[in-house]
Amino acid sequence: MQGIVERLDFEGMGVVIIGKREFHVPFTAPGDRVEVRKWRKKKRKLIATDFNIIEESPMRVPPKCPYFERCGGCALQHLPYEEQLELKAKRLSESIGLDVDVLPSPRIYGHRNRIDVVISTHGIGFRRKGTWWEAVDIDWCPVFGEASGKVLRSLREFIEDHALSLYSIRENSGFLRYIVIREGKFTGELMVNLVTSGGRLPEEFPNYFEYATSIYWSVNRTKSDVSYGDVERFWKSEFIRERLDDVVYFIHPNSFFQTNSYGAVNLVKKVAELVEGERVLDMYSGVGTFGVYLAKRGFSVEGIEVNPFAVEMARKTAELNGVDATFYIGEDRDVESLKDYETLVLDPPRAGLHPKLIRKILKEQPETVVYVSCNPSTLGKNLKELLEKYRVEEALGLDMFPQTPHVEGIIKLKLKV
Repeated sequence: MQGIVERLDFEGMGVVIIGKREFHVPFTAPGDRVEVRKWRKKKRKLIATDFNIIEESPMRVPPKCPYFERCGGCALQHLPYEEQLELKAKRLSESIGLDVDVLPSPRIYGHRNRIDVVISTHGIGFRRKGTWWEAVDIDWCPVFGEASGKVLRSLREFIEDHALSLYSIRENSGFLRYIVIREGKFTGELMVNLVTSGGRLPEEFPNYFEYATSIYWSVNRTKSDVSYGDVERFWKSEFIRERLDDVVYFIHPNSFFQTNSYGAVNLVKKVAELVEGERVLDMYSGVGTFGVYLAKRGFSVEGIEVNPFAVEMARKTAELNGVDATFYIGEDRDVESLKDYETLVLDPPRAGLHPKLIRKILKEQPETVVYVSCNPSTLGKNLKELLEKYRVEEALGLDMFPQTPHVEGIIKLKLKV
């Protein structure tokens, strides 16, 4: 069956209508003529699993990554960056019901400051697109940069020298499971975190990564396919640092930090521009990304975060930057009062705001709400509820995730008069 890609869906797949059926074809561009041989049904969508591009669209550009179309990490390297931004703007606009522009990322390759590399019997790399057990073997990652190749070469040398077993997710066996690489793009500091099953790590391990600023060994004793675990030991520095504008942040293996440092500079500057008043509550404060940045600009900041590692980093970061900001361990649904704050900064996980927090916002009505989200769907859903008492004063998108369909949204809400 053949057809021409008419448009892209919000996952970045080309949409082809053949007869009365609509097929979603990965790694295609509007104007491609494709032949669809096999497909699977997922959430009422027909997704092509075996297809061929018969005639390429003039829109296409050569992907920079040699693993593109096999690795599950990037979906849009075959599209011009302007087209990527247009797709993201359309997705965000439709989700929130407002026309928005998307601010481009300062860099579209070498921008990621963290990658989680699978170590498995199928290969050392990233999950193959459409599977949960296979891995695409890689030598380096262009969206991270040259340091990834250096770390992976050292890892393979370590494995070969010590004949270590690789993890099989299907059998839940094997010692080495993940290597997580984090880099301060503006500081040049590098962290290597090896995640293993329970067992003995050869004592020579840190010698293979002497060039790293911080070296960790973490243990995942569960069957869960996750790239973190209990910290068993670290060598050299306990943390690495990253700099956004004039603020330096501490980063721990088990704490979240914005994955695009270059885009994160634009993000913190924009949030600071939207905040009003003096007293700010930074919900989901993480390592203090917004909170410390705002405190350095004279705002009185308190932050709440559920992850104790992140709270520790936020406190250390505040001290490092000589600012007076207070960070607490707590959950979004447990915040006692919003009445003492003039601006509420929200940057929730992908699931969005807890219903209890939304009810509290609508009841206690802080004057200004700045909502940052990496999930347009939940942002749109939460926004509809908040518009009962608030109006949108400004809305825009930021591209924090080049080469993927993902987009960050920022909305400033003001209490209705």
